[in-house]
This record gives sequence, structure tokens and C-alpha cells, in this order.
Amino acid sequence: MFSRRKFLSRSALGSMSLAMSASCSAKENQSSNTDNEKFTPTVIATWKPNIKATEIAWNIIDQGGRAIDAVEKGVRVPEADPEDMSVGYGGRPDRDGKVTLDSCIMDESGNCGSVCFLQNIKHPISVARKVMDKTPHVILAGEGALQFALSEGFEKEDLLTENSINDWKKWLKEKKYDPIINIENHDTIGMLALDKSGNLSGACTTSGLAYKMHGRVGDSPIIGAGLFVDNEVGAATATGMGEAVLKSLGSFLVVELMRQGRTPQEACKEAVMRIVKKQKYQDFQIGYLAMNKKGEVGSYCIHPGFNFAQHQNGKGEVFNSDSYLKK
Repeated sequence: MFSRRKFLSRSALGSMSLAMSASCSAKENQSSNTDNEKFTPTVIATWKPNIKATEIAWNIIDQGGRAIDAVEKGVRVPEADPEDMSVGYGGRPDRDGKVTLDSCIMDESGNCGSVCFLQNIKHPISVARKVMDKTPHVILAGEGALQFALSEGFEKEDLLTENSINDWKKWLKEKKYDPIINIENHDTIGMLALDKSGNLSGACTTSGLAYKMHGRVGDSPIIGAGLFVDNEVGAATATGMGEAVLKSLGSFLVVELMRQGRTPQEACKEAVMRIVKKQKYQDFQIGYLAMNKKGEVGSYCIHPGFNFAQHQNGKGEVFNSDSYLKK
């Protein structure tokens, strides 16, 4: 006979077993969720002088803002700085004495916008953001990009400064096009950010090579070359000789290498080595900067001299990149 006491005892044991099972399941789920949430909000940008820009971007991240807003606001800092002669206002002109700007931006959903050969607009990154947010296109160029910017309320202004004009006039005496490795030390700003929601975004902006041919466009406004973001994997940006980056779609390559399991550092190094193996690298610089979904950072360049700025946990630091060639 099945007694009431045995029934109650077995029922209690069954309930206890179910409770323990549910508890273990909850702990496993909690552990899994915790593992998934192990990331460190971070902002990084090419070149030491851009520590100011990363601080502005970090403040947005720290207050719970989106990475896409952080990178846009961050790179606007050097764009508006007349002392920074490689980006925006005060940028070195092309051989015809015209400042032409290239810029792109990309968010966590793969949305992106870009402008190239844009003139007379101080903040090309914000025009690129408008292209992303308000048009069905990715890239607007030249006069069309300018018309769009003006229609969106951007003001047309002269971007030449007295210093940039004087430098151009000196160059005109010989008209020798001879890029010097690291001469500007901050020829492009590429910025990557990971926000508190675990989302990645990036921005890249430049006035391009000084005294370039009128109409030349480099890697900075090209998605996959100067910048690429994949929110499942990581993000990467490039600086240096844009033609070399374009030939290898370097930023896309870095992200794909991270997808295959490489660390950001390993991925950047491999992307540089692809250039070293196939191009005449001795006379130009390339630097890659990358970050994965955990907030881990890596960089690598051809020649010594490339560095990057970082803000993480409220602390700003500058790091020198490892290089293929040594001093």
C-alpha cells in the first residue's frame, strides 16, 4: 500500500529536486548573461593630439550616450581646430590651393554615410551623418555633397588659414609632391567607440594628402578601407597613405580577421603584412587601429611613429604602436 507519509516524502523530494534544478538553471543563465556582458566601454582614436577628441567622446559614453553620437562629436574637435592642418578648418590644401575634405561614419547596425571631395564645410563628419540618416545613399561627392550640406543648414566658409596659405605658397616654389613619413603625425583622425550598451560605431575624417592632385580621394571616406564596423565582431580604422589602404580594403580585412578569431593586435599586424608583401612600403606609412566587442584594442604600423589616444574607465592615455620596421 502506498502510504500518505511516503507520498508526502516523495512529493517533497520531487519539489526540492525541481527547485534545485531551477536554481542551477538560473545560475547557468546568470553566468551566461554575465559572460556576454563582459566588455569595457572604450574610445580610441588615431594619433596623440586627438586625446582631446577622445575625451569629448568618452564624456558622451560615460553619460550613457550612443557610440555613434560619441564618435561624431569627438572628431568634430580636430575638424574645428585651425592648428590641426590635416583635418577640416586649417587643413593643408591640394596643389590648386583648395581644401577638399573626405569623411565617413558607421553605426552599430551597419548604417553608414560618407562625403568626399567636399569643399567649404567645416564639419564633413556631420554632413556624412546626415547622408546616413536622411538619404537612401552612402556616398555624396563634390558639388552634390556641398549642395546637400547647404540644404541641411551647414554654412559655407573659407577653410584656409594664414598658416595653410603660407605653407602652400612655399610649396608652389618647387611643386614637389613628396609625402614624408609621419611628418604631420596626425594625418587622419579615425575614431572607434564601444558604448555601455555594448554597441560599436566609428568615424573617419581628413583633408587628405597635402598638395595632392585636385580631385584626389583617399581611403578615409570609403567604407571598408578607412573605416569598417561590424557590431558582432569589432571595428577598425586606418591612417597613412590612403592608396595603399584602398588596394587592400584594410579596415574590412582587420575586422574579418577578428571574426576568424584573431585579436585586434594580431589582425592589425596581418593587415599591415599584406601591404608589406605586395606593395613598395618603404616610402609611406600605414597604421591600423582596431577594437573588438570586449573593448580590447590593438594597433600596428609599417614605420615607427604611429600612436593612438584612448579613453577607458574615465582615464585618457596615449600608446605607441608596434611597427614592422624598427628604429
